[in-house]
Amino acid sequence: MGKRNINKNIRDATSVSAVKKVQESEMAKPKKYSMFCYPVIASLIAICVAPLKAELSSFGLSQSKQHLNLKMDEAFLTVINELDTEVAVSWVSQRCYQCLYQQLGVVPAVTSPGQPSSEEFIVSTQHEMTLQVNTTPVSLNLCSVPFHFGEQGNYSLWLTNINNSAVNCSIVTDADPVNSYIPLLVAFLVFAGLGILTALGRAIFALDLVRSVLFRIGGTMETERLINSELGSPGRMVMPVTDNILPPPPNPSKRLRSLDTFRGISLIIMVFVNYGGGRYWFFRHESWNGLTVADLVFPWFVFIMGTSIALSINSMLRSGSSRTSLLKKVVWRSLQLFIIGVLLINPNYCQGFLSWDNLRIPGVLQRLAWSYFVVACLDLLVARAHLDILPTDAWWYSCIEVLLYWPAWVFVLLLEILWLCLTFLLPVPGCPTGYLGPGGIGDMGMYVNCTGGAAGLVDRWLLGENHIYQTPSAGVIYATHIPYDPEGVLGSINSIVMAFLGLQAGKIILHYRDLHSNIIARFLIWGLFLGIVSAVLTKCSTDHGYIPVNKNLWSLSYVTTLACFAYVLLVVVYYTIDVKKWWSGAPFFYPGMNSILVYVGHEVFEDYFPFRWRMANTQSHAEHLTQNLVAVSCWVLISYVLYRKKIFWKI
Repeated sequence: MGKRNINKNIRDATSVSAVKKVQESEMAKPKKYSMFCYPVIASLIAICVAPLKAELSSFGLSQSKQHLNLKMDEAFLTVINELDTEVAVSWVSQRCYQCLYQQLGVVPAVTSPGQPSSEEFIVSTQHEMTLQVNTTPVSLNLCSVPFHFGEQGNYSLWLTNINNSAVNCSIVTDADPVNSYIPLLVAFLVFAGLGILTALGRAIFALDLVRSVLFRIGGTMETERLINSELGSPGRMVMPVTDNILPPPPNPSKRLRSLDTFRGISLIIMVFVNYGGGRYWFFRHESWNGLTVADLVFPWFVFIMGTSIALSINSMLRSGSSRTSLLKKVVWRSLQLFIIGVLLINPNYCQGFLSWDNLRIPGVLQRLAWSYFVVACLDLLVARAHLDILPTDAWWYSCIEVLLYWPAWVFVLLLEILWLCLTFLLPVPGCPTGYLGPGGIGDMGMYVNCTGGAAGLVDRWLLGENHIYQTPSAGVIYATHIPYDPEGVLGSINSIVMAFLGLQAGKIILHYRDLHSNIIARFLIWGLFLGIVSAVLTKCSTDHGYIPVNKNLWSLSYVTTLACFAYVLLVVVYYTIDVKKWWSGAPFFYPGMNSILVYVGHEVFEDYFPFRWRMANTQSHAEHLTQNLVAVSCWVLISYVLYRKKIFWKI
């Protein structure tokens, strides 16, 4: 039977036209009823239409169920079976590499000719999925249909016989999905408009004519104020107001705004994704291999921390500080970061500081503390206070930022060799040696409890299962059940490498200070080199490389890829802010100047107004996005006020 005949029979059987006539006749009536008539009319219509709606719902065609009980990133699917055999419908996400199919449900066989059976399901809309239809109880694959469902959409999967030996599986859209990306577009236009208006305002006020008019108005008002306050009485001299504007004294500080802006960009995106990112999937961490926006920011923060280490230690050595005193500061600061991370920035802090039974030991600040401690100690060993006495005509000068600090490079390479050996050679009970997969339903379900391989084993052995992250992102797609910490022990080795690559950027700035073309060229060379290394390690693929890009593992390719991106981004902000002066770095510059305060504050006050409030519709991307953007904007405003008040929280 053709699909058109099927649709015709169903429309006749369910009397859809009768429903439409009732609705159209009610809409066509003049609006002259009193407010007391509406409940009566609505009740009568509901009584008349209820049987028809029940019949419609039996075939999964009820339009009222388009948005019924649907959450964000969900759609409504009705499977209509015209076959004379019972079928099982399974699914697998296209983002799930070598995964087992998960059963969606069973649809019974047709009961009588012209009366197909149906079942209703809710499916995910985050990624494209493949639906597979098999017979039961004997599993015979009838068809596989790849499809990307739209959010809040209503779909039907028709299973029909083409002939005695072939089955046709086709998906029909019964009700169009909503466009969940419109709030993102609106938010982008709003912030872009604010940025354009700010730039236009700055350009207008920078005009000589406008500045002259404002200066004359301000000068006249100041003169009247002085006269009215009798400051011009005998014994006091009032300096005459002139049109000559003295240039401001030169600023002796050599602080690069681009570095604080880079840090602020990383921090603001980090705060945004931690608050939810509007509940969009690409603002959440990737389930296993691959990258999303949320996976970019933490390595960038580690990278720019390494850059700041090189500049700050050089500055303090030039000012006469001893290496011993600087080492004490490094130890104390690392200890403070670790304690704050364990006691305050912790998923279980609401249970009290002393709930040690399930206290998570690894974390973001803990990893920052460890990376800062190791890289700062390395730099203290090899850093030089005076770089202007080095010979510029030596044959090795073009590689001076590497050769001059070769002991630190040797140490970092040994650390990376240690990571490679532990990752690929350490035996893991019940798992293949060198396993880098997510476990769960991945790898066809053969290694269910092998999440992270050696990295997971080391964390569970050193820290215990109760003291690591209990709900890893791998559980979203790969259905893993064992704890795994993305800030674990083995990953901390590669975070040191990331910070050290940032330290290298700082060394380039120190050795080629004010030579902008040399700095930019070396940034680009390092970015190109790291990009080539990433291409080799990953084979330019998500899952088929030697070492895939993986944030949970902090794999070597993840570090080289993100460091490549960091060098390119640093070139952009350095050129536009410190070289050409096209951009001041606002608004990212202000939270970049108070990064620790903003990060700790956004974690501690996450559940308080104005950073969070009770939403009218918790299943709306628009409301979540609005709430998250308002929260981020509040922290930008707070950091701006603190900057103007010259209040900086430094550890």
